[in-house]
Amino acid sequence: MTMHIGCLFGTFDPPHNGHVALAEHMHRTCGLNEVWMVVTPQNPFKKDRPLSPDAHRLAMVRLAVQGKEGLVASGFEIDLPKPNYTADSLRFMRHRWPDHRFSLIIGSDNLAGFHTWKDPEDILEHHGLLVYPREGFKDHLAATIYHGHPGVRIVADAPLLPISSTGIRNDLKTWRNVDDRVAPAVLSYIRQHRLYNP
Repeated sequence: MTMHIGCLFGTFDPPHNGHVALAEHMHRTCGLNEVWMVVTPQNPFKKDRPLSPDAHRLAMVRLAVQGKEGLVASGFEIDLPKPNYTADSLRFMRHRWPDHRFSLIIGSDNLAGFHTWKDPEDILEHHGLLVYPREGFKDHLAATIYHGHPGVRIVADAPLLPISSTGIRNDLKTWRNVDDRVAPAVLSYIRQHRLYNP
């Protein structure tokens, strides 16, 4: 069966309710059969922060999407050669799953810097971009050379939730409550494995 799949790449350290709400919105409104939340080993632009082990982050994403129709946890990128560039991962996906069509879900801030990515034109040749708003949304659109490109769809009504994995990690280190930002199963996993402890 041929499917149109939206790909939300991230370190998900940890995955939070904002990630899931965004994935659900894209699945519901963009004609996607599934949204894959793809756990990436290391963002080449964010090499300055150590990550939790890959297995923990993938396990947390699986818990975060449990029972969510159309949402899938994917860890394929963990096994690809490093460093991980989105263009290379998408080439792998086209080869590995040739019957499927993949669209890339990115924030408006990433669209503004998309020209600095590896092989942006190759990505746009083979994949659509589904762009959701981030803080500074209008400025991001004004800054990008890709606004108006036929392969770029701005999903302006996607939820803009003020939640960040960094904030959650920091709050967990100081024993602040994060119950409203993280799924109960994910929070239980974090506590069980003593992730982000001071």
